Amino acid sequence: MGARAESLAKQFEAKAAEMTGVIKGLSDADWKKTTEAEKWSVGVTAHHVAGGHAGILGIVKTLAAGQSIPNFTMDMLHEMNATHAKEQAGCTKAETLALHEKGAAAAAAVVRGLSDAELDKTGTVLVGVPAMTTQQAIESILISHINDHMGSIRKTVGG
Repeated sequence: MGARAESLAKQFEAKAAEMTGVIKGLSDADWKKTTEAEKWSVGVTAHHVAGGHAGILGIVKTLAAGQSIPNFTMDMLHEMNATHAKEQAGCTKAETLALHEKGAAAAAAVVRGLSDAELDKTGTVLVGVPAMTTQQAIESILISHINDHMGSIRKTVGG
């Protein structure tokens, strides 16, 4: 909607495109390697990123509406991630890539449509963590989520 939202959407799209390239470049052997940071396979880590777009987008929308995420703790987040890792142990590169591209397009569209007022609204995301603005959530959660896990994948596969 505005210049800030457009800039954030472009930053996110660039990071998502970079992740697309990483996923496409993974060999079958790479897909099965275990990451040091997450202790998951590269494939599960990539699927975690791909599936995370929708959940993180929910956080962004909640904050943009001037609301908080009630009673959500790091323990709950870790449990959700552990469950995902178990459930997606056999995920394929093709399904992960499709999920990533669909989720990234949806997230970019929502970010692009946010007003400056929505970007400035604040809320609590995690119990015990200071409130953040919608813009901070986009930068420090949505974009950083890709960046952090992509770095772990690259470190694992030597890229």
